[in-house]
Amino acid sequence: MNVRQVSLSQPFSDQKPGTSGLRKSSRQFQTPDYLESFIEAIFRVLPGVVGGTLVVGGDGRYGNRQAIEVICRMAAAHGVGRIITTTGGILSTPATSHLIRQRQAIGGIILSASHNPGGPEGDFGVKVNGANGGPAPESITDAIYAVTQGLEGYRIAEPEGDAGDSDGAARRLEAPGSWSLGSLVVEVIDGVEDYVALMQRLFDFDAIAGLLQDDFPMAFDAMHAVTGPYAQRIFEQLLGAPAGTVRNGIPLEDFGGGHPDPNLTYAHELADLLLSGDAYRFGAACDGDGDRNMVLGTGCFVNPSDSLAVLTANATLAPGYADGLVGVARSMPTSAAADVVAKELGIACYETPTGWKFFGNLLDAGRITLCGEESFGTGSNHIREKDGLWAVLFWLQILARRRCSVARIMAEHWGRFGRHYYSRHDYEAIASDAARELYGRVRGMLPALVGQGFAGRTIRLADDFAYTDPIDASVSSGQGLRLLLDDGSRVVLRLSGTGTQGATLRVYLERYVTPTGNLNQDPQAALADLITAIDGLAEIRSRTGMERPTVIT
Repeated sequence: MNVRQVSLSQPFSDQKPGTSGLRKSSRQFQTPDYLESFIEAIFRVLPGVVGGTLVVGGDGRYGNRQAIEVICRMAAAHGVGRIITTTGGILSTPATSHLIRQRQAIGGIILSASHNPGGPEGDFGVKVNGANGGPAPESITDAIYAVTQGLEGYRIAEPEGDAGDSDGAARRLEAPGSWSLGSLVVEVIDGVEDYVALMQRLFDFDAIAGLLQDDFPMAFDAMHAVTGPYAQRIFEQLLGAPAGTVRNGIPLEDFGGGHPDPNLTYAHELADLLLSGDAYRFGAACDGDGDRNMVLGTGCFVNPSDSLAVLTANATLAPGYADGLVGVARSMPTSAAADVVAKELGIACYETPTGWKFFGNLLDAGRITLCGEESFGTGSNHIREKDGLWAVLFWLQILARRRCSVARIMAEHWGRFGRHYYSRHDYEAIASDAARELYGRVRGMLPALVGQGFAGRTIRLADDFAYTDPIDASVSSGQGLRLLLDDGSRVVLRLSGTGTQGATLRVYLERYVTPTGNLNQDPQAALADLITAIDGLAEIRSRTGMERPTVIT
C-alpha cells in the first residue's frame, strides 16, 4: 500500500458544518477533491484517530458506497486501526450511534443529508459523531471548518488490486467479512441485528406482536430510505405483521424520486391511508437516515411535540423505562406540552437550542431520560441520536398496553394535561438575501416589541434565544427569535441550516388550551390569529413572494 499526498491549488471555502454536518448538492460533493478535503479535516481533528476504531455508514443515497471507499483509503493513510461498516454501506443514524457506543469507537462518519432528496440532482452530506455516539460538539466542528480554510492537501492510500478499485470495494460491501488496507482492518457487519437486539431489550416484543396479530393492522412507510431493512426485520419477521406492512422498503439511491421527509406533505400516501380511510389502525414513517418519525392513527395525526409529551406520560409502560424518568428535554421551538407532563410527574424539564448535541450533554450527565424536537425527532438515553423506529416501537408498546386507538390516547392526554395547539410553517428555498433581510429586520425590532399588542394579546417577552449549557457552561446565542405572549401563546422564527438551496424560514406557532377548554379544533383554525399577526409583523408574504408555506406541519 502506498500513501499519496495530493496537493490542493486552494482550499474550499464553503465547508462549514451545520447542525447536522456538511450538506451540499451531490454535484458539489463530486467536485474533485471536495469530499476528500472535508474527510482530511475530520481525520486531523477527531481525537484518537491513530489506532482507533471508526464506524462508517450511510442512508444509501447516491454516492454512499463511493464515499465509503474514499473514507477507507484515507483512514488507512491516517493510521486508523479499524473501520466498522455494514453490508451495502446501509446504516441508520441511530444504529450508528449504538455501534459507536457498543464498540467503544472514537466516533463515526455518517453519510447522509437526512430528509433531503437524493440522487445525482439531489443532496449529499457528511456528519461526524463523537465517542459518546452523538453529533460532534461545536468545538470539533468549528475546528474541522478551521482546518478546511487553510488546507493545503490530503493523504490517501493507493492499495494494490481490487481493494483500490471502487467497483471492487463496492463488491466487498455485499456481505459480512473483513479485509485489510495496510494496517487498517475494514470490518463489514450486518447493520441490522445489533440495533434490533437493543430494541428487544427496551420493549416487550411479545406484547406488541399480540397487538399486531389481534386485528390491529398497521402500515409503515420507509420512503425507500435506510429504515426499510430494519423495519422489515422488526415488523414483518419478528412481530408477525403481514408481508407488505412495510411500504417502500428497499433503499434506493434517489429514494424512488421522493422526498424522504416523514410529514403530511411528503408522506401524503401514508397520511391518506390513515386520515381518509379506516383500513389501518396505526401508521408511521421514517426519514432518509432513520432518525425522524411520523405517527398516525385512524383519522389522527400525532404532532411531534405531542408525541414527546405522550411518551413522557406513558414511559413506564415500556420495560426499558419501567423505573421512571429522571427528566425530559425539548428544543426551544418544540411546544411546551412535555413541560406540563414533567411538572405533574415531578421531574426536570430542559429547554435547549435545536440540535441533538445539546441533549447529548444532558444525557451523558444523567439529567434526562427522554428528549425530542418538533422536527419529528424523538429519543432517549439508549443512544445519543434521535431514533425513528424506536419512537414507533414506543407508540406500539403503549398501544399494546392500553389497547385503545391513537385518537383515544390523544383525547385522554389532552383531557388530563390540556392541549398545546401547535404548527410549523416552512417557507423553503427563499432567496438567501431576502431571508436574511426579513430575519434581521425582525431581530432589530425585538427590543421595541415588548408591551405591544399582537393578535389580541400583549407581547410579554421578545428576544433572540440564548442557552447556557448546565453541564459545560458553554453559551449558544442567536438560536431563534421568540415572541412570548401574556396568555402563554408564542411565535418563534428561525432560519434553517438543513437545506442546500437558498434559505428556509421556519415559523413556529403555539397556543395552550386548558383541559376545560375547546380541545377539538383544527390547529390551523386555532392558530389563525397568530398566523395573520406574524405575517403582518414580519412581512413574510411580501418579502418572500410566497403566498403560502411550502410545508405545514
